[in-house]
Amino acid sequence: MAEQLTFQLPVRTAQGRGDFFVSGANALAVQRLDDTSTWTNGKLALIGPEGAGKSHLAHVWTKANGGLPVTNVGAMPSCDIPDIDGPVAIEVQDHLFPASAKEEEALFHFHNHMTAQCHPILFVARTPPARWDIALPDLKSRMLATDIVQIEAPDDALLSAMLVKLFTDRQIQITPDLIPWLITHSERSFAAINRLVAALDAAALAEKRAITRPLARRVLDKLDTDAR
Repeated sequence: MAEQLTFQLPVRTAQGRGDFFVSGANALAVQRLDDTSTWTNGKLALIGPEGAGKSHLAHVWTKANGGLPVTNVGAMPSCDIPDIDGPVAIEVQDHLFPASAKEEEALFHFHNHMTAQCHPILFVARTPPARWDIALPDLKSRMLATDIVQIEAPDDALLSAMLVKLFTDRQIQITPDLIPWLITHSERSFAAINRLVAALDAAALAEKRAITRPLARRVLDKLDTDAR
């Protein structure tokens, strides 16, 4: 019999405000983003580990404040900075610092323009500005004067909501009792939960079966072995 074809469905990431679950781990970050008037010098660095929902919050923030699409440091040299007229969120890939001289110069002029126009800036990164390897002294001093808010390690409520959202984004149906089981058996980090859901999706697709505890146990064992 011919082998059955399988199709990888696209991941439709929900990024609305209602799709972001607020718990003790991120409540302060949500509160600070909801009120830009509390930001010293009109800028805030949203810090957190991989998979913590920083980009999600950045998209929610720009939409709520009528800002431009989320951008990154590498795109700065191509931006028409004088024409920017609204809030901006910038994703900072920490490994890109030290950035090129052109990128740092553009970020410096962007910073001055936004300050002069009284437009808030949201920086999104895994580490605070003090740990970014910035070569341009004037830019470094300005970044060090940025407010910081951090997303903390996830609690059970946030891990549960995160699992539900990730499965929903991938259009995967699971039984409710699987969620608490996964939380107690998996590594408790945002990145680990993201990897777990992706691995479960791939395994279920390859074996043409639903995600059950036995399947989840095998996937977790493999992830644990691969991590060693």
